[in-house]
This record gives sequence, structure tokens and C-alpha cells, in this order.
Amino acid sequence: MSNRYPDYHGGPYDRGAADSWYRRNKDPHCWPNGTGHGERVEADQLSPLQLEAYHAGYDENEANNTHKED
Repeated sequence: MSNRYPDYHGGPYDRGAADSWYRRNKDPHCWPNGTGHGERVEADQLSPLQLEAYHAGYDENEANNTHKED
């Protein structure tokens, strides 16, 4: 994981990495209270830094070519 972005469960970096891991398309979002808890925050509500973190998590996982096996 990157040391540049917070990587808490449900955070933008974590969600980007998870979307890549499961081979989902990019869909910037986060769960401030942890994945599946509280309200999902969509891309239009994320700050520029949160969007950057999401894309970093996704792109770093893609660069590492680590994906869930079918």
C-alpha cells in the first residue's frame, strides 16, 4: 500500500485498490465509516485529494497486477 494516502478500510485508496482487485471498472467512491457501513460517498462528493487517492489505489494495484483469482 501507498504511504502517501490513508489506507483505512473504506477509504478512497482502499476502495480504488479493491475495485482493481475485483477487476471492476473505476468508480470513485468511499465509505467513511468503513465499507458497507453508513453512507457511500460518490465521486461528485469527493474532494480532489480523495479522488487522487482512489485513482492511486486503483492504478497501483493494476501496476502490481494483483487480482482475485476466478
